[in-house]
Parts: sequence; C-alpha cells; structure tokens
Amino acid sequence: MGDTGADADMVGMIGRVTGTVGPGLVGEVIVRIRGGAEHFLAHPVPGTGRLTVGTVVTVVEYLPPRTVYVMAAYDN
Repeated sequence: MGDTGADADMVGMIGRVTGTVGPGLVGEVIVRIRGGAEHFLAHPVPGTGRLTVGTVVTVVEYLPPRTVYVMAAYDN
C-alpha cells in the first residue's frame, strides 16, 4: 500500500496555484515535496471562492494519488 507517512505529510504543505481552482472547477497546484516539486489536481475547500494562478495555498486534505483540497494560505 501507499506510504501513509508521506500521505499525512501532505496536509499543511504550501503550494502555488498553476491552474485556476474554484467551485465547480478542477484546478492544479504545484507543491514542493519529497525533494522536488509535484503537480496535483486541486479542489477548493467548501466555502472557498476562486483561487487564481499564482495564489499561495495550504493543502487541507490529500486524496492519493494526485488530488488535494486547498485554501488560500494568506488573507488578502
């Protein structure tokens, strides 16, 4: 099975939006992890609006192998 330690480590990681994330949209984020940078399909956490390209985000939930739920890391 998957490495549950690595899975748990995804939550709380910081990433950057590379494809718009929003309600009804499947976006994309890049996260620095495991000694490199990896792209993940991304959904917004419920109650979050649209996250545009370049927005810094925090991973709130990880669904292996390549899906994350994210929210903006900083309030604007």
